[in-house]
Amino acid sequence: MSDSLAPVIVTGPFRQLLTMDNLPPKGSLKDIQLQVVEEAGIAHRNGKILEIGVFSELCRRYDSPQSEVQQLEGDLVALPGLIDAHTHLCFAGSRENDYALRLEGVSYSEIAQNGGGIWDTVTKTRDASSDELKNQLIDRASRQLKNGITTCEVKSGYALNPAGELRLLEIINSAAGEIPLDLVPTCLAAHIKPKDFAGGTAEYLQLLEDELLPAVKARKLSNRIDIFVEEGAFGVIEAGKYLKAAKNLGFDLVVHGEQFTSGGVSLAVKVGARSVDHLEFIESTAMNELAASGVVAMALPGASIGLGCQFAPARKLLDAGCCLAIGSDWNPGSAPMGDLLIQTAILGTFEKLTMAEQLSAITFRAARALNLEDRGVLKIGKIADFIAFPGRNYKEILYQQGALKPSGIWKSGRQVCFTA
Repeated sequence: MSDSLAPVIVTGPFRQLLTMDNLPPKGSLKDIQLQVVEEAGIAHRNGKILEIGVFSELCRRYDSPQSEVQQLEGDLVALPGLIDAHTHLCFAGSRENDYALRLEGVSYSEIAQNGGGIWDTVTKTRDASSDELKNQLIDRASRQLKNGITTCEVKSGYALNPAGELRLLEIINSAAGEIPLDLVPTCLAAHIKPKDFAGGTAEYLQLLEDELLPAVKARKLSNRIDIFVEEGAFGVIEAGKYLKAAKNLGFDLVVHGEQFTSGGVSLAVKVGARSVDHLEFIESTAMNELAASGVVAMALPGASIGLGCQFAPARKLLDAGCCLAIGSDWNPGSAPMGDLLIQTAILGTFEKLTMAEQLSAITFRAARALNLEDRGVLKIGKIADFIAFPGRNYKEILYQQGALKPSGIWKSGRQVCFTA
């Protein structure tokens, strides 16, 4: 059906609606900068927003046989669908034993050296069938959707060989067609060097460059390449060569950096990455370098909670002028909680982030990290991804620190979840 023939749907009323529009892409924010529409409605057609305004006025403006009114009951606050721009949802198994060992004082690296860590998940993921992996991914993505996330990045990285990584990316793409939220696949074959690879890290990256990256591009399985730059994973020089090859093939680039040691930020800036993710141990000089670039700073508080380590210095990053996004890092090892809103509220409390800064980091600034310009704000022409929380004041959402869940979720204008 053409846009001109499709019905206009007016959804509302919302006691308050946060558009997240007209906010700067970088730097600190005050709540007073938020655009709040009272007694609001959303007019949308074919999954795109036509107009945001007062609900009663929109109903009058679009009063015709070709229009529909979706009248909502109760007090509701609306905002754009949340965006989780960093997850590892495609895996098998669990690592509760790793967590118990960390509580006893065993380090992350010691656990990995003794057979736990990422390699434990790789072994279990390789052994799982494609159907098992797909069903588990759909279950996790469904939980994301119920928590208000309408766009979710999902990394590969738990197969660590060309054939296995292609299988994971195929599973992510297949699952995306069976659930009403957008899954954004990222190739993280450069997670660590697999234990069953005979050569060194440089040789492994060369294998990926020669065999995997062209296949991913040819089969259109992902447009994003990620790499873990860290002791025990990959060094800056070899990672730079790998990322340059990926960029020459047309991929967007992502860097896991500054989780434990430095070097990832400078690399991300040099290669023009979309984001550099983790940043728990970033130094002030790297903050300034990041702020002067177009690279998004991605904080992952779930990993800090799971590992019991310091948070990324979100307050300092914003004050330095960085674009801050927040991802859940949902994975079976360091960040098993997977609740983006709870993690955002916790980070906001300890880092003294305004509500505007927290909400920006999981809406339009997260969209920037994924190079998605069509979402993250509610305005004319954007995708009609929006969610509604019970209440009369948007401040209740973060005030309840993630305990308040959305009661209504719309994906591309279609209501996919509503609870009384």
